[in-house]
Amino acid sequence: MALIPIALTIGGSDSGGGAGIQADLKTFSALQVHGCSAITCVTAQNTRGVERVDALPPEALRAQVEAVTRDLPVAALKTGMLLNQGLIEATAAAIAPLAAARVIDPVMVSRAGAVLLEPEAIEALKAQLLPLADLLTPNVQEARLLVGRPLESADDLELAAERIAALGPKAVLIKGGGLRGLRGSDVLWRDGRIQWFRLAPIDTPHSHGSGCTLSAAITAELARGAALAAAIQTAKAFVAGGLRHALAIGGGQGPLCHWHQALG
Repeated sequence: MALIPIALTIGGSDSGGGAGIQADLKTFSALQVHGCSAITCVTAQNTRGVERVDALPPEALRAQVEAVTRDLPVAALKTGMLLNQGLIEATAAAIAPLAAARVIDPVMVSRAGAVLLEPEAIEALKAQLLPLADLLTPNVQEARLLVGRPLESADDLELAAERIAALGPKAVLIKGGGLRGLRGSDVLWRDGRIQWFRLAPIDTPHSHGSGCTLSAAITAELARGAALAAAIQTAKAFVAGGLRHALAIGGGQGPLCHWHQALG
């Protein structure tokens, strides 16, 4: 029997099903990867926004990761919403000894500007988690926080990727969708070199979970054995397809469609 690729997502639960753990597991399944999860916090949210967030104890998070990895050969993992310093420290301690490829999505602030990480946790994220990343995937808002300066152009993103790489991650992919003129364009810093990945932007108001889905798709492709650049290209194409078939559900921003490949 062929080896079944296994990926792990560590992040928050989205009760509306559009982002977080739910989006990650849908993505893993769509890309034919068995998905496991470790939940950091539970959110009460829908397409209109987040109404409540309850963090799990750090010990509960670490127990989930250890239970999964003690039994299952996780080939790649990703982190998403970690919320506070205790959960960041527990995540770092749990994943540091693992041989799996590590994609760190530093969920600090949404593209729309909503803060998703407690302020005192930012330093813990920089010091403990970023050095463990094989790939870091900040959006423009998160990259601004990490470098402490405005980012307004492609040149700014290239410089920011290099500066963020100095914090320890092996590679940095900054998602440029938050800047006018760079929609559909992401910049990768790796081994001292810059590479741009570009697709035509998709015009839809329903893009909830697109960042989570991109990092999850990269993780799934790495679990399947793809090289990093190929994983990013496949992931961007997957997200683009999901946006083309985005789900106009609820009264706010709907999610992209994770089963678009089945639509032909």
